[in-house]
Amino acid sequence: MENLNVETKTPTAEWSEKDWSKFSKWLLDMLKSHTITVTFTKKDGTERVMECTLNPTIVPQKVILTETKERKKSETNIPVYDIQAKGWRSFVIKSVKNIRFTI
Repeated sequence: MENLNVETKTPTAEWSEKDWSKFSKWLLDMLKSHTITVTFTKKDGTERVMECTLNPTIVPQKVILTETKERKKSETNIPVYDIQAKGWRSFVIKSVKNIRFTI
């Protein structure tokens, strides 16, 4: 079976809050099962391309040694595992310019 590369661009200026909410939920679902290349604008204005995932078969299992506080979930940021940096990073959902993944 041949892989299908998918690329999508986000028309940020045209999307409503409801559109962004749907996109965020869709992207989180995709991250849980795929490795995705996300292009986004960092807070300093530079562009960043990151290969990331939330797929539990790729993300290293974390060891909890002591009881830790549950982090408050952000409505604007998406935490992801950066494949190349081998660590956790995040990006602002509304700063996404482009996503690519293979299905």
